[in-house]
Amino acid sequence: MAQAVEEWYKQMPIITRSYLTAAVVTTIGCSLEIISPYHLYLNPKLVVKQYQFWRLITNFLYFRKMDLDFMFHMFFLARYCKLLEENSFRGRTADFFYMLLFGASVLTGIVLVGGMIPYLSASFAKIIFLSNSLTFMMVYVWSKQNPFIHMSFLGLFTFTAAYLPWVLLGFSVLVGASAWVDLLGMIAGHAYYFLEDVYPRMTGRRPLKTPSFIKAMFADEAVVVARPANVRFAPPADELHRD
Repeated sequence: MAQAVEEWYKQMPIITRSYLTAAVVTTIGCSLEIISPYHLYLNPKLVVKQYQFWRLITNFLYFRKMDLDFMFHMFFLARYCKLLEENSFRGRTADFFYMLLFGASVLTGIVLVGGMIPYLSASFAKIIFLSNSLTFMMVYVWSKQNPFIHMSFLGLFTFTAAYLPWVLLGFSVLVGASAWVDLLGMIAGHAYYFLEDVYPRMTGRRPLKTPSFIKAMFADEAVVVARPANVRFAPPADELHRD
């Protein structure tokens, strides 16, 4: 059993493995009172006035207490982060990292701006950890890129992946969790999907092109499609019938 878990862990792509490890270590450290959540949560005043810039990162690593909700989010993180990195972003580790950076920036910006809007500031002030929202963003992006995959929710009913975010949002509401957290993830995910997939098809321009300095951080291997040996490919039909 331990060996199987070790193999599963080692086979994870680098970004998924790194994020999952950081999230589990941080959450366990807080549960054991080795780390204080008060040093991790997003606090704009402390970031700006006391230069505690690490809060812009650490608020994405803590998933609250270790309960059933924590296990669910670790499953979503391990599954959908891995699926994206291994499939949609295969051979494009820098692009995947940039997607997470974009999502984290959008989520942080929404919370900061929302905290300055009357009547909404009280709701946004309660959002001090964005780890669940970033995980939900990955689920949303995956569902948009794989909309026709058939899925089942707890064996109760089936649906296509395009509706997965809405199913999970409804489940969060039923169990009494905050819908704001999931909605923020959906907004960030849709912003990325539109700018990366929809807008380029409409205009031919790609606004989310990964910066060269981020590409330099990752040595991506080219994805090579092997051609079987001793296979001859016939010329086009028009050449066969050409005089």
